Amino acid sequence: MADEGNQQRPRLLRVYNLYRVALGFFLTMLTSSAVRDGLLDLYHPRLYEITSWAYLILNVVVALLLQKGRRDLLLFVLAVLDIFMLGLLFYAAGGAGSGFGNLLIIPVAAGNILLHGRIGLLLAALASLILIYLTFFLSLANPAVTQNYLQVGVLGCIFFAVALFVQRLSRQLEVSESLAQQQAVSLASLEKLNQLIIHRMRTGILVVGPEQRVLLANEAAAQMLGKPIVREMSLEGLAPDLAQRMEQWRAYPSLRALPFQNHKGGVEIMANFKPLAQESDETVLIFLDDNTQVAQQAQQLKLASLGRLTASIAHEIRNPLGAISHAAQLLNESPDITEQDRRLGEIIQQHSKRMNRVIETVLELSRRRPSEPQLLDLGIWVRQFVEDFRQYAGPSDEIEVVEQDQNIMTRLDPHQLAQVLTNLCQNALRYSGPAGTQRTIWLKLYVHQETELPTLEVIDHGPGVPDDHVEHIFEPFYTTESNGTGLGLYISRELCESNQARLEYERLEPRGSCMRITFAHPRRLV
Repeated sequence: MADEGNQQRPRLLRVYNLYRVALGFFLTMLTSSAVRDGLLDLYHPRLYEITSWAYLILNVVVALLLQKGRRDLLLFVLAVLDIFMLGLLFYAAGGAGSGFGNLLIIPVAAGNILLHGRIGLLLAALASLILIYLTFFLSLANPAVTQNYLQVGVLGCIFFAVALFVQRLSRQLEVSESLAQQQAVSLASLEKLNQLIIHRMRTGILVVGPEQRVLLANEAAAQMLGKPIVREMSLEGLAPDLAQRMEQWRAYPSLRALPFQNHKGGVEIMANFKPLAQESDETVLIFLDDNTQVAQQAQQLKLASLGRLTASIAHEIRNPLGAISHAAQLLNESPDITEQDRRLGEIIQQHSKRMNRVIETVLELSRRRPSEPQLLDLGIWVRQFVEDFRQYAGPSDEIEVVEQDQNIMTRLDPHQLAQVLTNLCQNALRYSGPAGTQRTIWLKLYVHQETELPTLEVIDHGPGVPDDHVEHIFEPFYTTESNGTGLGLYISRELCESNQARLEYERLEPRGSCMRITFAHPRRLV
């Protein structure tokens, strides 16, 4: 609180110096007999003239030199000089009848504002004593002049009352100012904390003003949208799909916006809108959420439904299927069967086995345990996976690992990731060429520059997926092979979504395929 009082001293001192200079000019004007004629009857004109000019010069010098005085001693000396000089003017003007004693109220009040406690009361006592003694000397020097001791005593009481009142008032003002400054510091600290929290949130936040101008955005919003966000930029230029959904929300507030992707390979974003103020204000708060968490919950519901369905039909399908397969096997063992019928029996057994594999795969999918995410260093994990996978690959197969960044972390279930990557690597080797030939696939690990998310690509230089098949490759039971079940990529995508990751396909030029896994941020809880 003392420091805050010191901060106010220069301003109060400047005001007090201006008052003293103005008072000095007024008092020196009264040295002219033409000005004071009828206003003032001086007792000692010569003393008044010398004192008033000295007081003016002193005030001008002090106003020029003592603009930022902070030491209590200098302020105390200044107040004492004021009281002493005005006391001499009081004496020269003829005492209490001149009214000059009232001029001492201001130095006493100013001294108690700039100085506190006993020093301020000392100024009031000093002013009272000077007036009393000067009144006594006037009565001795000129007994004929009537001196009003009662008026001087009342002035002394006024000095003490002013000193006490000003000290109390200044303390209250300092307390109020201290609370205001503390609140200002708290608000500034709270604002910084809010800004830090907003910028560190994984939920994207955009504040859009009139004409769809972006007023505020956090880091998560820039990462999700995949573009740097500059203040006052157009929402249409930043995210056209988001601007379109905002217009739809303005027209139909109850309509839920559909998710969108702002750039190729970006996250699927769900936008929610909230007006910030009154209906007349166009400022809107936009929340951007990664839709993978919602997709994960839907996926869990889908798996649960699939589990209940497969559990109810497994026995209904497998038992007749087993009987059909067994009957075909017995039929092939009959000595009377023709070669053509034997071939038909083999076809029945072949397709029975294929249907059994489909049922087992679906049952495995439906009975899958929930994901158990762990914080993984992907570089270390991928190198260990490659060492384990080489045991199942052919002797001429090569798997190259390319790490563009170090210490890439993510959070997911390592067992489910191993299942996904095994399926992707087997597919990549299968489409790279026939078994026994020289086949090479690449595992490329890096952090995406725009989204800052860990990314793993499985690349092969095979013929690639035909354009008319690309949109169907992740559908269940869709396959282009006679022996395939059509569930490999479907299960891989399901496992990725259950870990808040995304599995996407990209065709390479002039030939080749890229299966890209975009993992969740390591700070996101899966």
